Amino acid sequence: MLLIQPKDFALSNERLVLREVTNSDWKGVHKYASKSIVCQDQPWGPNSEEESKAFVKQIIGDTTKETRTRFAFAIDYNEEMIGLGELNIRDVTNKVGELSYIVNPDYWAQGIATDVAKILIRFGFTDLKLHRIYATCDPRNIGSTKVLLKVGMMKEGTIRESLLLRDGWRDSSLFSILEDEWPET
Repeated sequence: MLLIQPKDFALSNERLVLREVTNSDWKGVHKYASKSIVCQDQPWGPNSEEESKAFVKQIIGDTTKETRTRFAFAIDYNEEMIGLGELNIRDVTNKVGELSYIVNPDYWAQGIATDVAKILIRFGFTDLKLHRIYATCDPRNIGSTKVLLKVGMMKEGTIRESLLLRDGWRDSSLFSILEDEWPET
């Protein structure tokens, strides 16, 4: 497994930079994590400032583990931190990673999540040498469903009552892409 330490690199395309998270990013995280609309389909939030700071501290701590399996990146757009993209290695032996992203709602419907997903998939297959990358989302989240399909993922099905939220159990749609299905192979 590839060992990548903090500040070794940044990932990018023509309009976004995904970079290692720094302590000061808690402010950017808090801008979206404190909004009800952002966390309505999540088991966390809305975050207090302390919760946003603790989340960023946890991400930074995960970068220093001997075998790094969490790659969480701040999304910089026009020199502003507007969200996070993550690729977590869930099974080292079978080379499986989980993709996730979250974007400040002020930047929704601009293709940013699609760009982030494409960048992370490329990173997963080329740098981390993964075989399979998957993602889940609330079936009611049409925007995220469109993103996952647009980046070449296939809907595998529904994981029933997989997440306990404040108002009860939530199903999750499961999407995936294999390395030989990735268009850049």
